[in-house]
Amino acid sequence: MAIHHASSGEVIDVRPLQHDLKGAITKALYKSDRLEVFRMVLLARDEMPAHRVVGEITVQCLEGQIEFRFDETTRVLRTGDLVCLAGGVDHGLKAVDDSSVLVTILLHGA
Repeated sequence: MAIHHASSGEVIDVRPLQHDLKGAITKALYKSDRLEVFRMVLLARDEMPAHRVVGEITVQCLEGQIEFRFDETTRVLRTGDLVCLAGGVDHGLKAVDDSSVLVTILLHGA
């Protein structure tokens, strides 16, 4: 079964999952040749190891609290916080609480 990605102009619900958060999974929401958008779900203490992507990214905390690490810096993101990061920068994150974040990646070379 193919994964559904929203089409151009389709409304995507990114409201907090609240009580459904513990049973939710990371889900791709939109993907084109130049842009990828997904909701990442991390339960408390889950980590995304350091990695890098070519294009710029944004990470918005939709609910919960995460530690966003890049270079030698750690920023705590709480519900409603957004961070933007240049492409090619090593970054990783760790959930302090059960959390979901909206991630956008500008894809280069497509």
